[in-house]
Amino acid sequence: MQSYSLLKIMEKKNLGLLKEIRFPADLRQLAVGQLPEVCKELREDIIDEVSVNPGHFASSLGVVEITVALHYVYNTPDDRIVWDVGHQAYGHKILTGRREQFCTNRKLHGICPFPTPMESEYDTFTCGHASNSISAALGMAVAAQREGRAGDRPAASGSSGPRHVVAVIGDGAMSGGLAFEGLNNVSSTPNDLLIILNDNDMSIDRAVGGMEKYLLNLDTNETYNRLRFKASRWLYAKGYLNEERRKGILRLNNALKSAISHQQNIFEGMNIRYFGPFDGHDVKNIVRVLRQLKDMKGPKLLHLHTKKGKGYKPAEAAATIWHAPGKFDPETGERIVDDTSNRPPKYQDVFGETLLELARSNPKIVGVTPAMPTGCSMNILAKEMPDRMFDVGIAEGHAVTFSGGMAKDGLQPFCNIYSAFSQRAYDNIIHDLAILNLPVVLCLDRAGIVGEDGPTHHGAFDMAALRPIPNLTIASPMDEHELRRLMYTAQLPDKGTFVIRYPRGRGVLTDWRCKLEEVQVGTGRRLHEGRDVAVLTIGPIGNEVKKIIEELESIPDTSLSPTSQHLSPSIAHYDMRFLKPLDDLLLSEVAANFNRIVTIEDGTRKGGLGSAVLEWMNDNGFHPEITRLGMPDEFVEHGTVEQLKQLCGLDRESIKRAILKAIH
Repeated sequence: MQSYSLLKIMEKKNLGLLKEIRFPADLRQLAVGQLPEVCKELREDIIDEVSVNPGHFASSLGVVEITVALHYVYNTPDDRIVWDVGHQAYGHKILTGRREQFCTNRKLHGICPFPTPMESEYDTFTCGHASNSISAALGMAVAAQREGRAGDRPAASGSSGPRHVVAVIGDGAMSGGLAFEGLNNVSSTPNDLLIILNDNDMSIDRAVGGMEKYLLNLDTNETYNRLRFKASRWLYAKGYLNEERRKGILRLNNALKSAISHQQNIFEGMNIRYFGPFDGHDVKNIVRVLRQLKDMKGPKLLHLHTKKGKGYKPAEAAATIWHAPGKFDPETGERIVDDTSNRPPKYQDVFGETLLELARSNPKIVGVTPAMPTGCSMNILAKEMPDRMFDVGIAEGHAVTFSGGMAKDGLQPFCNIYSAFSQRAYDNIIHDLAILNLPVVLCLDRAGIVGEDGPTHHGAFDMAALRPIPNLTIASPMDEHELRRLMYTAQLPDKGTFVIRYPRGRGVLTDWRCKLEEVQVGTGRRLHEGRDVAVLTIGPIGNEVKKIIEELESIPDTSLSPTSQHLSPSIAHYDMRFLKPLDDLLLSEVAANFNRIVTIEDGTRKGGLGSAVLEWMNDNGFHPEITRLGMPDEFVEHGTVEQLKQLCGLDRESIKRAILKAIH
């Protein structure tokens, strides 16, 4: 930072109300009139911390008032707050006993990047992926009822009275299909759930779709809702209103209101009481509304309008850029960006540029992304050909099936989904693409270890999950040239469903533009001759292995037998390139010449490349010693990519040791 010292940050940490709040119980000792100051200090704390320890930024700024109001009104952690899209939850973490540890956010062995019950009892559910909050919260509300802890029912023995459950959904998550599945079940299952819709008209990029436009235009009179609420409480108290009568009156009331206002309320159409929209940055009013709704029977939805990046002008003006901006100067808003002019491009940018290049020559090509046009660089296509790029919102399953429908009737979709998020579309890939072998190119960005976002975001399972599915071609390019050639190959006629996986971050080539040529499907490459051991890699990790082999072969290995102790190890290196179909000729060559093999992959060790090679060798009557390197059979935590590679045994020294051990 140029003008903002760490000393100044530390001075600010020792001032104000926030330093007295370790847990929500401390927050609840304050007067309502003090809450705006708490929000101001909390927002400043997030700005200060994220400026030097990068993470998700604009989303958490947007929900500061909602966060403070929730912990002020509800008895957390006994009352359950279920967050959706965990990058909204920095303020929540700071207020729930982790303010002093927040400087370790996203760092190895530090606090987790997203809420997790494994870290804190205030974190009620895993929320690294979007749209799951309503379903999870409904489950908790039903559990509370089963335990006799819902509404005005008597508390069970040993419990502390009624348990309230709140789901906070927003940042585009309402566009996800799971959210609607949850709403459908909420409408038909007895519960007292409160759903808070944090409506900022954004996900990462600008939110899209009919639901987002509907929410933007939805308007219900606050005075009307307040009077109706008071009337219903009076009728309940007098005994004139029971649950069955309430439902009938609610249906009649909703129908009359729709007729008079010429506006249909989708939530009240599902018998979910709707309140709002209100200003999501008026903390005192939010507290007032939450207190009114807290003990109301039946499912409810509170609609709050917020601004992503609220309270920090640069983030308010460019919320997409400031979703996760990296380091920046909090006073000036200047982002601290490294000079990348002489560095290789990011794989996502090579994808975006190549897609546009292919689309110019192939009019059938269209792009599909679930709310990640900037993240996957499909915005490059959208800028020149907006009618050929479809952002479908946070809806990975729909993205795949939508692509399948277009492919069925003659188009050539490139559907780009982050590897970890593609898990949400597994059935769609099987049922809606693979069975008909439809010509969809499924590009899995962020494959392998992604770093600080942790276990919900690592692209660990795509190869193992997709390999058993018939009709799929699965490939991973070693460098940018290979990515371009695979993309070109995938859109040629009769290639069927084609999966290309590549990692987050930069490639290895500055001269990345190359001639677009077809790659024969199911072929690998011998990169280096050798006699002692064969090393088989797939994807960009092969570049690191190539350097390791060069280093090992340049140093005499004194651990070899006395007759050859002055010789260096001789290591063959093969880039498999395709996980499916495997290169039978290449593997036959390896089997005929080596009885020791090392496989290396940036994915889970169980079920991936190593497993495929083991199966091939066994099926073809070969029984070499095979060492498999990959991600372990556990969820890998957060940290830098290099730190996590070391944890997984995929760093340079671990790979060296594995190769030398295989030789000996």
